[in-house]
Amino acid sequence: MRIFVTGASGWIGSAAVRELLAAGHQVVGLARSEESAAAVTALGAEVHRGSLDDLDSLVAGATGADGVLHLGYNHDFSQMEAAAGTDRAALEAMGGALEPGGFLLFAAGTMGVNPGSLATEDDVPAPGGHARSANAETAHALIERGIRSVGLRFAPTVHGEGDHGFIATIVDIARTTGVSAYVGDGSNRWPAVHRLDAGALIARAVLDAPAGSMLHVIAEQGIPARTIAETIGRKLDLPVTSVAAADAAEHFGWMGMFFSMDAPASNEKTRALLDWNPTHATLLEDLEAGHYTD
Repeated sequence: MRIFVTGASGWIGSAAVRELLAAGHQVVGLARSEESAAAVTALGAEVHRGSLDDLDSLVAGATGADGVLHLGYNHDFSQMEAAAGTDRAALEAMGGALEPGGFLLFAAGTMGVNPGSLATEDDVPAPGGHARSANAETAHALIERGIRSVGLRFAPTVHGEGDHGFIATIVDIARTTGVSAYVGDGSNRWPAVHRLDAGALIARAVLDAPAGSMLHVIAEQGIPARTIAETIGRKLDLPVTSVAAADAAEHFGWMGMFFSMDAPASNEKTRALLDWNPTHATLLEDLEAGHYTD
């Protein structure tokens, strides 16, 4: 199949592109910059120049494709509403360019789906949460046109060697402050998945995920924040301490609102639906291996 991929040069996208190419698909990757274009070429995929806010380029990329894998997103937490709006317009543009029988896989997140409880694939985020959550309705509306729309809810931590995401930020904060901290009693839980396991799941979903499904791209349903902090402290030889919830923003900055959330998520339905079994390192194993601290 010919698959148009946004975010193709990114942390998750590059893993997915490798899996898709290995399965024999033709992959066309969106690239905004020369650097991204070079990365897409190095993966072995075709380059399509454009950006998420250039709707004409998205339509051109999706036209003639068997399906779209939409992993690109503007993760600017100071412009969350604007980023969600850009994402919504991109979904509409690419979905409208697909022929009936095509597919659209789109990225979302497990965090905030059912805070404080084990989120399942069947849960619908409550109104007023992350502005991006409502975009699933936009994508799933395409089912009426015969488009197989599938949501990919990613764990907040998609880890592995070379990761520069949330866990890398928490490690940097520990280095800067001289302590490895958690919020409150540290019992709040974070789901996680290795990027290579995520890539393998995406390749399976392209072929077999049913229309309207929401998949949980997670391997571990919830690691206590205190355990994460203790592992970081041991690797950096730093004291481990609790930070009161009222002081989380001061200590962690923008990460405070995320690292204090209790957001466990199940992957039971996803694993059964796609016969997917994660095989790569756990988050704690990656931390112990020094991928974030050496």
